[in-house]
Amino acid sequence: MEIPDYLPISYLNQYVYCPRRFWLMFVHGEMDVNAVLLDGTYKHQRVHQSGVHWHPDGRQYTAVWVWSDALKIAGVADFVQEYDSDDLIPIEHKRGRMGKYLNDHVQLCAQALCLEERTGKTIDYGEIFYWKNRRRETVRLTDALRDKTLQIIDEVFALLAQDNMPAPIDHPTKCRDCSLEPICLPQEVLQLMKEQS
Repeated sequence: MEIPDYLPISYLNQYVYCPRRFWLMFVHGEMDVNAVLLDGTYKHQRVHQSGVHWHPDGRQYTAVWVWSDALKIAGVADFVQEYDSDDLIPIEHKRGRMGKYLNDHVQLCAQALCLEERTGKTIDYGEIFYWKNRRRETVRLTDALRDKTLQIIDEVFALLAQDNMPAPIDHPTKCRDCSLEPICLPQEVLQLMKEQS
């Protein structure tokens, strides 16, 4: 397959959640529109309109295009808060509540890495606003999270270079919550793989 010049940042989130989900969406173009996806799309309407909003401590930009030539990633940050102190804070909006997985954190960190490359400023933290509990979660951009994000970017490009769809994960909870479960058929495929081995 042809390796993309730049990888969309949002697909890093998909890969961390499940490499097979990433493959189905990015390579095969699969998308199952369900109530959860429609609700998330509706909630994102405001943040997908570019603009600048003023507040007492600075500015807030919506739908900010970010990219890194060094990492070969690009995407849109929902919000970037710029304070009068020159601090930049990327803010991502998510439909649910903070989960047990790092997929949202990696996406946010990738946005911050792009902003750092473009501006030369160091970003110490970002925030994720979860609609389910209507609060912002502060995400510290630690060395460990930065290293994990760089590792994920490398893994995704390596996976695409191999041109081989990953096997399903054996994680019933993740699969139950995945909109692509009816397309992926993880339990069925895993059973077939087991019978063939």
